[in-house]
Amino acid sequence: MNITCKNCHQTFKGHYCGNCGQTAETHKLNLHYLWHDIQHGLFHFDSGITYTAKQLFTRPGHSIREFIEGKRVKHFKPISLIAILATVYITLIHLLHINLFTETEPSATSDYSIAIEKFKEWSISHFAWITLLSIPLHTIGTKICFRKQGYNFIEYFVLNTYKAAQKLYISILFIPLVYYYNGTPTIAVLTNITLLIDFVMYFWTNVQFFNRLSKIKTFFLTLLTHLIFWIIAILITIIAILILNKA
Repeated sequence: MNITCKNCHQTFKGHYCGNCGQTAETHKLNLHYLWHDIQHGLFHFDSGITYTAKQLFTRPGHSIREFIEGKRVKHFKPISLIAILATVYITLIHLLHINLFTETEPSATSDYSIAIEKFKEWSISHFAWITLLSIPLHTIGTKICFRKQGYNFIEYFVLNTYKAAQKLYISILFIPLVYYYNGTPTIAVLTNITLLIDFVMYFWTNVQFFNRLSKIKTFFLTLLTHLIFWIIAILITIIAILILNKA
């Protein structure tokens, strides 16, 4: 039986494409695929990180949609990419002794202030896990706002995983500036700039990914997605601070 490769469109027989090497079966993105990707990300190192980085900053939405539809040979797997980028970022932060938060005044010694400081320290030491946690939170908003576009939750999870990778790439690129202004109020300005860039990239990715929607509709749905994310994230943060305050 002849099979048409979803990656290079060559016709072949067997389990692998003789032209590009992609497997004959590219399963639908679901929980089984996600679990396999997590296992691969923990125990293997794959090629394609440079190719994926280029795609995420030149044609992000199109490349992610192609990955979901089965064109996966050249792409770095999403969970693996996040794990590596988060590790690189937090390693640089620790090695350069960069403080990403505004320091609390010495006079502010209330239990609430102490809990906030504990939360800051905890968030830095668990940065990779927090990054992973933010992905399903974004995915909830995406699933709600773009529910009519025909993708399942795991496919939206993959979309938001690559968006998180974009954010980490940008954060790593800003490390020299953050290091230069470390310990100054400019850190807060740089944080706001990166948040703005993140939103622009998020919107641009959505425009390409949901290319059947108008840009105006995509813009407002993207805003709503962010609003849902921040509401959930703030609630979780408040709960975490209250827990640390009692600890």
